[in-house]
Amino acid sequence: MPLIKLSDKNIADEHICCAFSDKKCATGYQKKKDWLKSEFNNGYTFQKMDVRGKVFIEYVPIEHSWLPLEGSNFMVINCFWVSGQFKGQGNGKKLLNQCKKDAKNMDGIIAISSDKKRPFMSDPKFLKAQGFEIIDEAPPFFKLWGLKTNANANWPKIKQSAKSGTCPNKKGITAYYSNTCPFTDFYTNQVLREYAKEKNVPIEIIHLKSQSDGQKMPIPWVINSVFYNGELVSLEMKPHKHLDKVID
Repeated sequence: MPLIKLSDKNIADEHICCAFSDKKCATGYQKKKDWLKSEFNNGYTFQKMDVRGKVFIEYVPIEHSWLPLEGSNFMVINCFWVSGQFKGQGNGKKLLNQCKKDAKNMDGIIAISSDKKRPFMSDPKFLKAQGFEIIDEAPPFFKLWGLKTNANANWPKIKQSAKSGTCPNKKGITAYYSNTCPFTDFYTNQVLREYAKEKNVPIEIIHLKSQSDGQKMPIPWVINSVFYNGELVSLEMKPHKHLDKVID
């Protein structure tokens, strides 16, 4: 199957894999497309297989990454997803190889993942199998994985300010989200607000609108994160089961 690279010229006609069949997220879907169009000028790349499914990879030079990272001349994988019937066919390797080609003049590739497979994160087992290694960590479970092509280069790091694992607001629910994902707008502003109202818990929602906002995150993650009384409880769009465990 051929790859399709999204651009200003074709993004209006191409789907972006994630939420094209989820009518609830229509607004977020358009906001993700608008976000992509603004970031193409910064070298942001969205590559997908020519299928109607979740088979895609997104990456950007570290200098333009929204993640709170320190370093230079590395490519940062943002979202990397091969789902369902498309697994086990070499599609992940094909997408990663395209990322490697685009990073051929860089010192390597990095990706934020975890200690195990978690929703919305690249699979650490796959990264390890492709030669990536853990180069930095942040509480409570974040791992920065790296694949170096220049042996003399210095590894990037997670910013110290993103290693607390907590957020400044210590009362009730705090949610951070960006439009880097089409699901976040609906599930944060509607579903999570309704949940907080039902539980009679105060809620603060922080919309990350720029690279500067992302660089100030207390954890190395900008898609979606939910805290309770300052402690990280979930990265999922439906964090109810995680919140139920900590809300009395």
